[in-house]
Amino acid sequence: MNDSADFVDEVIEGLLLAYPEHLNQSPTNKRVLVRSDAPVPGQVGIVTSGGSGHLPLFLGYVGKGLATSVAVGNVFSAQSSDSALEALRAADSGSGVLVLIGNYTGDRLNFELARDFADAEGRTSEMVLFADDVASAPAERASDRRGVAGIFFAFKCAGAAAALGLDLQELTRITKKVADSTRSMGVGLSPAVLPTTGRPTFTLDENEMEIGIGIHGEPGVRRDPLEPADMVADSLIDAIDAELQFNREDAVAVLVNGLGATSPEELYIINRRVHQRLSEQGVRIHKTYVGEYATSMEMAGASISIMKLDDELIALLDAPASSPFIPGSMR
Repeated sequence: MNDSADFVDEVIEGLLLAYPEHLNQSPTNKRVLVRSDAPVPGQVGIVTSGGSGHLPLFLGYVGKGLATSVAVGNVFSAQSSDSALEALRAADSGSGVLVLIGNYTGDRLNFELARDFADAEGRTSEMVLFADDVASAPAERASDRRGVAGIFFAFKCAGAAAALGLDLQELTRITKKVADSTRSMGVGLSPAVLPTTGRPTFTLDENEMEIGIGIHGEPGVRRDPLEPADMVADSLIDAIDAELQFNREDAVAVLVNGLGATSPEELYIINRRVHQRLSEQGVRIHKTYVGEYATSMEMAGASISIMKLDDELIALLDAPASSPFIPGSMR
């Protein structure tokens, strides 16, 4: 990088130069990006936001059949309320706006303030907080959990619903249904280093791993000696299964996510084990996604997200969408 103070803005500049047909920058706020055809008349707008350092989350989920606009924060920091308000305005075609963000305090508070200002302007909005990380709080405190890679499923299904012309109430219902049907858990093998400080987000001893790590380096549920891939995958699957409680003939979507510095080969080894385990239980895997969907700079590690499906969610998940940040996965 160059100057750490310019890190986020130079990333945005590079992205806009790479995909000028896909993304536009707000003329009034350089930290707000909008899909090229937004706002779409007659469609509910979908707004997201969050700290930088997690590509393709959140920028990568702006596109046709996905989100409409994004407010960009500094690395691992929430967006400003001004950016959140401008993103709401940019996404609003007059049919209302759905705010879809991870369950983090700064993101939530700044969007609550922005929604108050938007309401005063006569704009209608709803907000869904995605909280899929089973390691971040017990089931009885599920509303305190973090949002991680499983939010991809919400962007996909909500974006498809918006493209169909469904109203804000229906988009909110569908997005909450996705949230209720999705669980995730990850493992960390090495930390990210913050560009602003040059310091790692956590430390691990050699040949040690952290089960349940957060995407900002938040502590997991335990630290263990490094285990073979199948044992790691089993730990993550067991925690997810304990809540979703898979039954024979259930249909699911699987997302195996790399945290930034894990090779595709390793992710496919984990995916192999996920398929083995679910197949042994008689679970039908409708669709699989493998790659980087929610990273943490150069953190090594991976996460597994699983969403239980019904006919409605299958149709939405299979609908077309477009994002240059996730090549091939949207077909």
